[in-house]
Amino acid sequence: MDNTDKLILTTLQHNGRLSVAEVADQVGLSKTACWRRIQKLEEDGVIDGSVTLLNKEKLNLGLTVFISIKTNQHNTLWYQNFCQVVAGIAEVIGVYRMSGELDYLIQAVVPDMRGYDALYKRIIEADLHDVSASFVMETIKHTTALPLEHIN
Repeated sequence: MDNTDKLILTTLQHNGRLSVAEVADQVGLSKTACWRRIQKLEEDGVIDGSVTLLNKEKLNLGLTVFISIKTNQHNTLWYQNFCQVVAGIAEVIGVYRMSGELDYLIQAVVPDMRGYDALYKRIIEADLHDVSASFVMETIKHTTALPLEHIN
């Protein structure tokens, strides 16, 4: 991967709706050369997909919550059930298995505290040992763009 590929990735991370011609213009390539590079980045799995980012507040999802999970069960059956439960909840937008004191960290978006309560009642179907939540009061930084300085 060279600097031109990095520039293509930077451009696409900031505006994935650009046409190949617009990306080519911004990075100084012909449309065909740019299209080939984008195709190669997709084939190599560097470009994982394209999405449209939505405004949570405009969709009545103004409360972001991080839910800390501890379990006293560390077996395959419990894990499969947990994965099935959280996968079936649309408000859950991220689930992470953690090291340290927490077992899992869930990121979710809900309209309000009543929405969180309904979400909580669905999550505990996974037979959890300890559940606690932290609510986002202010977003200082949020981005979907990944840093590209570490590419070899």
